[in-house]
This record gives sequence, C-alpha cells and structure tokens, in this order.
Amino acid sequence: MISISKPPRTCLNDPHGRKGASRMGFDALARNTLLRALRMRYGHSTRRASRLRASASETRLMRIIETGSFKLAFLAVFLFSIPCYADETRFEFTGHTKTRLIAQYFPNDSIFHDLTGSNSVDVEGDLRLNLEGDRGPWSFDASYQLFALYGDRVEYSRNLPPSLNVIQNRFPNDTRRLFDLTSVISDSGKFASLHRLDRLWLGYANEKTVVRFGRQAISWGNGLFFAPMDVINPFDPTAIDTEYKTGDDMLYAQYLRDNGDDFQAAIVFRRNPMTGDFESDEGAVSIKYHGVSGNTEYDVLAALNHDDATIGIGGNKSIGGAVLRGDIVVTDTSSDTTVQFVSNLSYSWTWGGKNVSGAIEYYFNGFGQKDGAYDPPSLAANPELLDRLARGEVFSIGRHYLAGSLMIEISPLWLVTPNVFLNVEDGSALVQLVTQNDLKENLAFLGSLNVPIGPKGTEYGGIETPVADRYFSTDLSIFAQFAWYF
Repeated sequence: MISISKPPRTCLNDPHGRKGASRMGFDALARNTLLRALRMRYGHSTRRASRLRASASETRLMRIIETGSFKLAFLAVFLFSIPCYADETRFEFTGHTKTRLIAQYFPNDSIFHDLTGSNSVDVEGDLRLNLEGDRGPWSFDASYQLFALYGDRVEYSRNLPPSLNVIQNRFPNDTRRLFDLTSVISDSGKFASLHRLDRLWLGYANEKTVVRFGRQAISWGNGLFFAPMDVINPFDPTAIDTEYKTGDDMLYAQYLRDNGDDFQAAIVFRRNPMTGDFESDEGAVSIKYHGVSGNTEYDVLAALNHDDATIGIGGNKSIGGAVLRGDIVVTDTSSDTTVQFVSNLSYSWTWGGKNVSGAIEYYFNGFGQKDGAYDPPSLAANPELLDRLARGEVFSIGRHYLAGSLMIEISPLWLVTPNVFLNVEDGSALVQLVTQNDLKENLAFLGSLNVPIGPKGTEYGGIETPVADRYFSTDLSIFAQFAWYF
C-alpha cells in the first residue's frame, strides 16, 4: 500500500466533519458512533465471511465496497488539482495479483463432455490496481483489472449459444451497464485476455451525507448465502472468491440520522443488451431505510427494478450468543406477485480449543419451478425465472433450499469451511470444502473442492438439455488460488 499526502492547508473548518475518538466503550453513544462511521465509509455488507469472522483480510476487503466511468476520470483529476478548503490531499494505491487453477471433471452423459472430454483445466491470472483519493469533502475511487486466461473452458465455451451464459459465463462484460468499460484484448484458441475498469466513481461526503456517481458496488440485505433483498447485483451463493463484487453504474446517496439510522438510495443506469441503447425500464431505482433499536437492526426496502415493483422488510437480532437474520421480499411482475424469503441463524463457539462459527439458512425462491420440473420446455414456460437467471439476480431454479456453513479456525491464519447447499425438493446438493490460509503478510491461498450430488435431472445432479440423453452436469471440481497484495 502506497499513501501520498500533501501538507495540510489552512481552512475554516474540517469539511469531513471528523471527530476524534480516544476510546471505544460499550455504551449506546459509542456504538451508534461506530455504526455511523462504518456505514458512512462502507455501507452494509452481506458477505457471509465478514459476518462470521472479522479477520485482517476481511477488513481489507470491506474497504472495497465502493465504485465507478471513464468520463469521471477527468472531472476527478480536475477537482483534485484546484485549491479547496481541505486539511490534506490523500492518495492511496493498493492492488493484488491472483493466479488460480480451475479443474473441472464431467460425467460421460454431460453436454460438456462432448465439447471438451472428461475434464477441463484452466489457468487464470488477475491483476487489480486500486487508486483512491480524497481532498476535502471530495473523494474518488478507480480500480483497473487485467485478466489473462488459458485453458479448455476458454476454447469450448467460445461457441456456446448466448442462452448458456447462465451456466457458463465466459468473461466479465458490460453488455447491460451504462458505460462499456471492458475491452477484450485477445480471444483465440485456448487463450484470452481482457482489461476493464471495475470501479470508477466520484463522491462527495459531509458529516451526514454521502453522494457518489459512477461505477460502484453496494450490498443490501441479511442473507448469508442467498440475498433476495440485494436487488441490484447479488453474489452467487456458491462463489468461492467473494473479495470484490462487480461494480454497476449508478448514482448512490446515503443520509445518516442523529440516532444512527440511515437512508440509502441508488439509481442504476443500464442498457438493453439486445440493442445496446440506454433504456430507463432496464434500470433500477431503490431506497432502503436501516434502523437500529437496542440489539435489533431492521431494513425497509422499496425498489423498481427492470420495471418490476419490489418491497421488502428484514432485520437481525442478537439472541443469547447467536444472531437471527431474515428478509422477506415481494415483487410485482407483469404476470404475478412473487415472494422470496430468507432466514438464517449464526453462532460462534469454541470446540476442541478451536474457534468455530456456524450458520444455517433457509431460502424460499418464489420464482423457482413449482413442480420441480427442470426440463427445457418446463423452464421455458417460466420466463420470469429465466430472465433473472440471465441478469444474475437469481441463481437457483428450485423453490426451497437449505444452506449450511461451519468455519473452523485451525490457526489464526488458517480457516477451513465446509459448505452445503441443498435443494430440498429434489434432494440434490452441492458440497464445498473451502480452505483459506494467510501464508505470509501479503500472500494468501484460497482453495476449494466442490462436489455435486444428485441423480440425473436434478439441479445439482444435472438438468436436461435439448439434446437427448445429455445433461448440464459436472463432477468434482477443484479451485486453487494464490493472491499477493500490495
């Protein structure tokens, strides 16, 4: 990490409204002050890892829930080069390189077996450069990414029809985003490379208000695995590396009340992926109120996303040593009114001298198949589900799910986490064994074994394809990643 600061200027007051804190107690005033500071800087995170354990690496990740557009770059430079009433000008440069190996095995009746054989092996490189700065009430954030990919999936997925991007998404792209900040450098044979801007925003903040415009990311809701209240851009529940959420082009605002509650609002600008034109009914307008009452927090959401009205309510409450969370979200579509519900319970304890954090979650997906039929004609009769799968808003085709996680701290620098995702209706499941090890101060390893379980025709066992006797099925997969931070 490189920080550059200029000498302080004489100013009438502190434009940040900063207040020093010599100690932190457990009284309500200190708690509300801490909550306000965290929300003003980071917003509300739904990442289950950050809620189960506040490690040093997770603290670094929390800093990244911000955002970005090329047109903002000139304005940011201009604002930061003119005199203003500020105590200092600060620039911070951070980044990482990640090298990952992904091995995937396929059964004989898998459609992917016909394309690439019994297995595929891919090696990926990821360089990310983060630059953030602030001067007085103004701030900006820019993050550049460079990807290089080599392997079987790069080749066999090139000619798949666009409809299969739901199952095999090749590269990050900005097809739906307002600004196209992604450029493919090379895509031939088994090799591909691209670069993009994942964050580029300009912001203004005072003691109670934050406003940001550009490419950024926010996380809403109380789900640890499934996040129906995160209407803008939720994580895939089964994703292994959740360090960064992909940014979207939006106008974001937050207002903090004196009692620690806050309002957040976001207007997301999107294009029609078929025409490439900006269309207002492709975007989203959402507002959320977050309140705190004793040991209970609650959220109230109202949104219009892709022309569908959505309301939601949720919260979390400490019960003894455990935390109970939940959200209920109702969406009024053109064809029906649909409900999604998530509820989870997490608890931490010591087991055999090791720190352990466990969580269990139930999720009801009202957009899922009511009869459990996952064949192509049945799925085609549910366009509301298919649209949300294509947009990355929903990741499950069934209706009832259970998910569980057990994070075991083998040592302060080594975590082992088994995860289970169960489709309650068809009995299929995905089992993950995730390991995270901080090898050195700036070097980390993240690995996972992923095993789908279930008969043919089930969600995790492999749903049917339009080709006779062929399924969208996979066997064991391996994910291994080394990350170096600077």
